[in-house]
Amino acid sequence: MPHDHLSPSGHPYREDNDQPLTYWQTMEIAVRELLVEKGHITAEEVHAQIDAMDARSPAMGAVVVARAWTDPVFKAALLEDGSSACRDMGFDIGPMHLIAMENTEDTHNVVVCTLCSCYPRNLLGLPPDWYKSREYRSRTVREPRKVLAEFGVNVPTTMKIRVHDSTADMRYVVIPQRPSGTDGYSLDQLADLVTRDSMIGVAIVKQPGV
Repeated sequence: MPHDHLSPSGHPYREDNDQPLTYWQTMEIAVRELLVEKGHITAEEVHAQIDAMDARSPAMGAVVVARAWTDPVFKAALLEDGSSACRDMGFDIGPMHLIAMENTEDTHNVVVCTLCSCYPRNLLGLPPDWYKSREYRSRTVREPRKVLAEFGVNVPTTMKIRVHDSTADMRYVVIPQRPSGTDGYSLDQLADLVTRDSMIGVAIVKQPGV
């Protein structure tokens, strides 16, 4: 499931985006052009916001995780109010209500959005295509252990799996477990071990040297 079909070049295959505009796409264009015409916003402001969104990446979330691993006070604040803690680090996450969930020795967390593709874009950037797929959205809540195994994460039966369903009002990020052998690592070195998928819950943090 996590692997897309490959094109002859070996890259993930995606269908051409040449279908007619949907109702909501047409509505967005109309509203945007009307706001520009009325002088409420400018086209430059729209492009600047798009560029700002495109610049966001999982590297931002990785820094948050790395600090949580090394700063108990910050981790407590992050678990209590993820949005506020991230803003205190200087990240512009807008009005997003972010909830951080920590993986432990007996609990593994995984994030999904069963309705559409709600995702903490302000912190992690754009969601992967598989996160938006109907298969992931439906199966993760029904058979999370099997889905995780397909991603290569074999959760022992002795561990609980908690599935968190994102909504338009609440977004989740997973704080994965810190790998062993990282004592003395700097924040940048720790952040390099954190992947996007580990902050969704479908991967384990990279081991040092791997």
